[in-house]
Amino acid sequence: MENKAVKTIDVSEKSWDDIETLFGSNGACGGCWCMSWRIKKDEKWDDVKGSLAKRRFKKLITSGAAHGVLAYVGPEAVGWCSFDKRTDYFRLERSPSLACDDASEVWSIPCFYIKREYRKQGVAASLLKHAVASLRKRGVAIIEGYPVQLNKELPAAFVWTGTLSLFEKQGFETVSKKKGKQRVRLILKK
Repeated sequence: MENKAVKTIDVSEKSWDDIETLFGSNGACGGCWCMSWRIKKDEKWDDVKGSLAKRRFKKLITSGAAHGVLAYVGPEAVGWCSFDKRTDYFRLERSPSLACDDASEVWSIPCFYIKREYRKQGVAASLLKHAVASLRKRGVAIIEGYPVQLNKELPAAFVWTGTLSLFEKQGFETVSKKKGKQRVRLILKK
């Protein structure tokens, strides 16, 4: 269900302070700073997470190189959704279970972060709806997501890629389902 009190906006170069406040000292989750998908082949996550991830993400945001959506309730940022060209998320390119033949044509929505007290209130749905609309305006042909498979109740920290039902409500269809991972798509143009 979409939360009517939530306002969503595209991230801009001026969004850093709100992102930093939303993510808090832990970088949203375990020092990620929304950089987990962006680590390069020769890097180890334990060497990147934390302050290095924060510096890299800040540079991407303040230079306009990273895209996403922020959700607000009043003046407070309460949620984040990342989207970018699939090829900008280097780990996707290295994941055999998420491989595709047309990666250069795809934009991905791989990450959500909702402030704890706003979870299960429609914030993620508002973020995804805004991301799809923003990508449609950009002329994107194909959007992908990588929702978790909910075989049981998972802690919120493990649902950061979204759920299948979240994506299905926006018209995404499953195109690949492998153990632990699945890939969904929304075709905007053929």
